[in-house]
Amino acid sequence: MTVRRFLQASGVVLALGFISSALADGPSDNVADNVRRIPKLGVDVPEADQHELDQGIKILADQISQLKKSDNPLAGKLLPDVLIYHRAVDQALRFREFFDAKEIPVAKALLKQGQQRAEQLLSGMAPWTRQTGPVVRGYISRIDQTVQPFGLVIPANYDFANPKPHRLDFWFHGRGETLSEVNFLNDRSKNVGAISPPDTIVLHPYGRYCNANKFAGEIDSFEALAAVQQQYDVDPDRIAVRGFSMGGAACWQFAVHYPDRWFAAAPGAGFSETPDFLKVFQNEKLTPTWYEQKLWHIYDCTDYAANLAHLPTVAYSGEIDKQKQAADMMAAAFEREGMKLLHIIGPMTAHSIHKESAREIEARLAEWAVKGIDRSPSSLQFVTYTLRYNSMHWLKVDGLKEHWDEARVVVKPAGDELTVQTKNVTALTLNPPKGQPRKVRIDGGTPVALPADGSVVLGPNGWHAGHLTGLHKKHGLQGPIDDAFLDSFVFVKPSGACRSAAVDKWVKSEFDHAVTHWRQQMRGDAIVKSDSEITDQEIASSNLVLWGDAQSNKILAKIVEKLPIHWTASSVQAGDQSFDGSHHALIAIYPNPLNPEKYVVLNSSFTYREYDYLNNARQVSKLPDWVIVDVNTPPNSRYPGKVVAADFFDEQWQLKSGAK
Repeated sequence: MTVRRFLQASGVVLALGFISSALADGPSDNVADNVRRIPKLGVDVPEADQHELDQGIKILADQISQLKKSDNPLAGKLLPDVLIYHRAVDQALRFREFFDAKEIPVAKALLKQGQQRAEQLLSGMAPWTRQTGPVVRGYISRIDQTVQPFGLVIPANYDFANPKPHRLDFWFHGRGETLSEVNFLNDRSKNVGAISPPDTIVLHPYGRYCNANKFAGEIDSFEALAAVQQQYDVDPDRIAVRGFSMGGAACWQFAVHYPDRWFAAAPGAGFSETPDFLKVFQNEKLTPTWYEQKLWHIYDCTDYAANLAHLPTVAYSGEIDKQKQAADMMAAAFEREGMKLLHIIGPMTAHSIHKESAREIEARLAEWAVKGIDRSPSSLQFVTYTLRYNSMHWLKVDGLKEHWDEARVVVKPAGDELTVQTKNVTALTLNPPKGQPRKVRIDGGTPVALPADGSVVLGPNGWHAGHLTGLHKKHGLQGPIDDAFLDSFVFVKPSGACRSAAVDKWVKSEFDHAVTHWRQQMRGDAIVKSDSEITDQEIASSNLVLWGDAQSNKILAKIVEKLPIHWTASSVQAGDQSFDGSHHALIAIYPNPLNPEKYVVLNSSFTYREYDYLNNARQVSKLPDWVIVDVNTPPNSRYPGKVVAADFFDEQWQLKSGAK
């Protein structure tokens, strides 16, 4: 009996999305000097097929041009639902991403579907917006202005004429190294998928390809949800996060980082933290830098387990699945918090969901959906390591003493006041629900009457009403470098040459690498403008990624004197450390001196590289707030050169004393 027949006979659910590459992980993917390409290069497209695809793309492009000129508001509103087809096939053809010859006729069929939608929209019709079952839609991302697809399953009883608020479940897909937009659209337009709860909309985010819905993939999920909420009646109190394998990892991080957004979480398999998973699953010997270990705190869900006290969670593992490690690690983290994780285990099951376990999970979620989200809990406990994830219900952390150390807040009612215990926190916003006291006693100090906006700050004499002032790290402006790519950004290309020929060569190479890998890994097109093209509009609306040095880049020249690290013709100087400017370059993130509400980034895109593409648990931030690299050492699959100095800025965005 084959493995497949055995699993089917044992009552195991096999169809869980794109998890085919899970078996490819192993010791061969631990060799940084021999990294396979992800995504792999696709097959050659026969000339006749290429001609037919080119013609189909052109026809659709002409229709899109007509739609853009149309004065019908429906055309503009629903244009992304057509654009997804054009981009999917165009990208696959231009970048050799047909991974199997069978995908070529699929692409032809997708072009026909896109053309049909365009014709319908030009006639003022959009029947797919009234379609039940599987349907694919799109939205324009604020990050890079590219169209991104998502899949939906609309329940058969959805009443489009008189809709009622519906429960919505996210389903985060598994790892799929060949999950191009073509393959995603094809699957999501035909198949219901692993789950289909009654009377429930299921949202399948693309997640920007294969990153476990982290970074741009994280924002993709929220942007897809916002698009769904504009088109369908979604009950905001009955949204759940779910997933299996890589999707289970995504579910864990959405659960711990946004525990007040969901009525339930149901992660299956996957990973929940970085170091132990890579040792157990990947057999990898880890040698992280001190700052990489700090940055694991962004996505290590075990660190945030306390937040799940407020979120009903049911974890699933196959009894003989190596990825059972994820839920076991979370169960241990729960125990440290005095909690117990509900963990359903499929008997004698490998990397799949057992049918009986699936039924039990559905029953639990149905029960919790009746209650929905408790929007007004009287007590709260919240943990974070970064102001990127800083809120829960009516509590918001506005300042930390030290990023990447645990910050904790516990709020409990006590008679006519609230008692608040904090750790590593310097500023809070507390807006308790109606009927709760608005007098708080923080860390045993003198009671404070909450102001109208609920803001309190830690001063020399204790907590009092007020806000942090001056330049400081805050939500959305706290670093590290990767944080700039969770919002609108522009690559600002230098119009001149760097002072040093070696640095200039390195800048050009890293710029090309950044543009290429943003498309390959984040499935978008980085917006690129010359330094002479940047307007006040871009400065106001986007994070600016400045390539080059003060001689080559006009925008960098305007701000270089306002940065804490001094980069001159002769040296790069960070505090008392000085490095030869002829072969050293600066990578950094900082509030833009031209607009401190946005970032400026120097010479970097997202910071994980080719080696990290091989396993999703590796896909975490690799560099802190600032880095000095020796460009005499060429970039490789892990680093942009030889890192000779690196650190985080302090909470006021200044160099720390004794910077490493």
